[in-house]
Amino acid sequence: MTANEVLQQMGLVKKPKKLSEEKLERFADLLEKDQLMDLIRRNVDCEANRGGCKTSIIPGSKYTKVNVGRSGKYMIVNETEEIYGIKGYGVIHKGQYYGTLDTINNYYWGCHRAYKKGN
Repeated sequence: MTANEVLQQMGLVKKPKKLSEEKLERFADLLEKDQLMDLIRRNVDCEANRGGCKTSIIPGSKYTKVNVGRSGKYMIVNETEEIYGIKGYGVIHKGQYYGTLDTINNYYWGCHRAYKKGN
């Protein structure tokens, strides 16, 4: 048993929270759908652009990255499920907060950056 596991059993260190894979998949699917709808709305939905809408999930110990195409787009804090934009690949941007995995439907994810939907 590792020292960290012993400390977790003693209640001195919190065990890291694991993100819900179902919530992550729902977010990635919504992100991809909204990106594609934006291409269709702007009438630039050729095959090459459609490929750039594919999302991928890259888990990490502290953050989970959600990429669109080959670019980093959002980072999710594993502990709190908060969604943030990125400054650079692997660098979270605390100034770009987009709710949590429970509030993804409150945002439109189709543009360069997500924005909150009107009431």
